[in-house]
Amino acid sequence: MSRKVVRSSKFRHVFGQAVKADQCYDDIRISQMTWDSLFCSVNPKFVAMIVDASGGGAFIVLPLTKTGRIDMSYPTVCGHTGPVLDIEFCPHNDNIIASGSEDCSVMIWEIPDGGLTTPLTEPVVKLDGHSKRVGILSWHPTAHNVLMSAGCDNVVILWNVARGEEMVRIDSVHTDMIYSACWNNDGSQILTSCKDKTMRVLDPRKGTVLLEKEKPHEGSRPVRAVFVSHGKILTTGFSRMSERQVALWDPKNFKEPLTLQELDTSSGVLLPFFDPDTGVVYLCGKGDSSIRYFEVTDEAPYVHYLSMYSSKESQKGVGYMPKRGLEVNKCEIARFYKLHERKCEPIIMTVPRKSDLFQEDLYPDTIGPEPSVEADEWFQGKDGQPILISLKDGFVATTKAKEFKVHKSLLKTTTTSAGNQQGSSGEVQSLKQEVKDLKAALEELTKRVVKSAPQKRMRRLRLLSMQLIMVMARAACRSEGNTSRESKFLHCCWPVLCITHCVHRPSWLLCTQKKKCQSIHISSSLLGRVEFSTCTLLSTLTPLQIKRKYLNPTVSQIQIISDQTHDELKNLISCFS
Repeated sequence: MSRKVVRSSKFRHVFGQAVKADQCYDDIRISQMTWDSLFCSVNPKFVAMIVDASGGGAFIVLPLTKTGRIDMSYPTVCGHTGPVLDIEFCPHNDNIIASGSEDCSVMIWEIPDGGLTTPLTEPVVKLDGHSKRVGILSWHPTAHNVLMSAGCDNVVILWNVARGEEMVRIDSVHTDMIYSACWNNDGSQILTSCKDKTMRVLDPRKGTVLLEKEKPHEGSRPVRAVFVSHGKILTTGFSRMSERQVALWDPKNFKEPLTLQELDTSSGVLLPFFDPDTGVVYLCGKGDSSIRYFEVTDEAPYVHYLSMYSSKESQKGVGYMPKRGLEVNKCEIARFYKLHERKCEPIIMTVPRKSDLFQEDLYPDTIGPEPSVEADEWFQGKDGQPILISLKDGFVATTKAKEFKVHKSLLKTTTTSAGNQQGSSGEVQSLKQEVKDLKAALEELTKRVVKSAPQKRMRRLRLLSMQLIMVMARAACRSEGNTSRESKFLHCCWPVLCITHCVHRPSWLLCTQKKKCQSIHISSSLLGRVEFSTCTLLSTLTPLQIKRKYLNPTVSQIQIISDQTHDELKNLISCFS
């Protein structure tokens, strides 16, 4: 008597685990847009997330090591005039990221090593060609600087990003909004799903339809489709009864699916992620609190359920780390970056193994960052297979990363992010130098002044010291546009220099009226006489306590004066008391 046994698979016991709280990215306002995109992109250097922004669209790019609470003033990429709908890092250059927006444009950005230090507003290249919002972006897997974009105008455009040119425009195929668009393994075909309930396989250079399947799923909700092993196609969609389904199709026979499985009755769109090295496909639903994973094989029923990772919080989006960014010594086969409402939480998928040695069966040679063809060669008809790398010793860049070069004809219309950063930091640098020069002059005069010094010299010293204090006050005033917060750092009674709400009242009155005042106050007159008054609350604290409690800077301008302000003012008080 034969007995049926459980199917053998090395991925049967894969389990997901969230990282500890201190390894998450906290206090990030994830975008509230109701668009079915990932809202997150990640590579071995950075993680990028679309965030809420007023007056346009923005996304934040963080180095992977910058975990913990992210300050609200952390710089963002904010060049779009409408909400950002999709972002994706270039697979051949970890510093290049593309973004699509409701303002109908696609922008290419270059992120410096170490992350942003100032807001990035000028893209390297801006691509205009869509007449409606752009919600889908996908880089070519093997060709350098080839980008595909799809918008709500039912148009798919292939760009040569280095030239900033539209090379192929597919505008007569889709009759309704495009739900998804992706490349096959070598980039020789494009797979799209559309609101007209038709799935199509396209020739990307000619823009012609190679294969099409009407109603891969009977329901009217969005359908997602991706290429999997051996050219097969996996789709997720809904039945007529709004039950979520997953199906596998053979392009050689589109009449019936190889398998069709019903999952549940949730309403979120299932986003598929396929790992060609392991044959595992992960299904993440927007609004779900779980991630399902299946193994795709050549044996019936072809799509085998493995397990499910569940948590309490629902996901607003998810990012998928390329294989070269995983920790192979921990048997990590996938890593997701789950977006909550106010944070990003990495989730690690692991195969339990007792040995710490490299597991060759889990990590075959995988796709590396090196492109196999250039953009011009690919558009002329040359295809290239992905260049594979070994992960045995961990991923190490053996060659210099491909530089992103813009064609000379575009230099007049495009600027790099480096120039923008240098220009915006010029004001801070000049302010630093001004404070430094005044401090040096004050120290030199203080050494020369004696008690019997002439009145004229004392007057000059007073004026210089007052000028130094004005520069510090001016730095604090420039730091915040909100006048209610400026008074927490430094006060100055000169209306032309300070814009706080109490400029027309002597600052010593602030101490009597605000018992919880948190600053050293400076009162001065137009005659050059300088008087100092110290808050009673402040006088009971040590300089270290003052620095920790009251001089905690919120912007870069305050950082200039935060370290030494207390000691300098204390010395000046002793000079003129």
